[in-house]
Amino acid sequence: MTDVKASVKEKYGQAALRVTEGATDASCCGSSACCGATTEAWDPITSNLYDEGQKSGVPAEALLASLGCGNPTALAQLLEGETVLDLGSGGGIDVLLSAKRVGPAGKVYGLDMTDEMLALANENKRKAGAANVEFLKGEIEQIPLPDNSVDVIISNCVINLSADKARVLREAFRVLRPGGRFAVSDVVVRGEVPSAVRRNMELWMGCVAGALEETEYRDLLADAGFRGVDVEPTRVYTAADASAFLIGSGLDPDTFAREIDGKFISAFVRAKKPLQAMTVQGETCCGPECCSPPAQ
Repeated sequence: MTDVKASVKEKYGQAALRVTEGATDASCCGSSACCGATTEAWDPITSNLYDEGQKSGVPAEALLASLGCGNPTALAQLLEGETVLDLGSGGGIDVLLSAKRVGPAGKVYGLDMTDEMLALANENKRKAGAANVEFLKGEIEQIPLPDNSVDVIISNCVINLSADKARVLREAFRVLRPGGRFAVSDVVVRGEVPSAVRRNMELWMGCVAGALEETEYRDLLADAGFRGVDVEPTRVYTAADASAFLIGSGLDPDTFAREIDGKFISAFVRAKKPLQAMTVQGETCCGPECCSPPAQ
């Protein structure tokens, strides 16, 4: 777990520095490692996630530092005055877009563990003039916010990079207010994937090896206490896309691409924290093992 965290921190720090220094035509660490490269070139995971209207409203550096696999701000229902938390906020693009949606009465937190990304994000905050934004340093496995303090949690292709996803989801449940929503973009696996892919660190950095199988993702959310879990595919990656993932991994693209064709998807993962404790056999309970509606 420590090795994974250190590797993620190093690679994303390098990506932030590349944006800061203007070297945005070089890939991060392979074709799509670090969940995409800081480049204008087409990438099967990161390309065409934000429309022109969204791009025009944020600093260019925030867009270039986006290493995500989706656009949670386009799919999440964000309301005026709400408090939003972005797990693994990177250069801040999703935080800044969310800040516009919740308005001056709302608040958006961005959480990241990488100093270089936090510095870039705060500079982008300054350029955007976003007064309702705060970037926090910390880890998504241990969120530095109190219980029941946010209305919506978003994230963009970051949870799959954690080696302790169950803890991340428990923390997300803890900081959400009752009735709060979990609305993240992530890479999800459907079906069996060769163990060599799972073990490969470079692919982990590319949001592939660390991805959860869909059923496991659903189960972990339910175990954390969430209800109403839904997984909506937004992109399905083909054998041709898989070949791009595998460049620089040490694995033979021709062999492995066929084996993972269509098994990795970008998805919008939704869930809710129950509005109130349920009554089970005359007792009040709000733990994940017993939160189910009473019999009618």
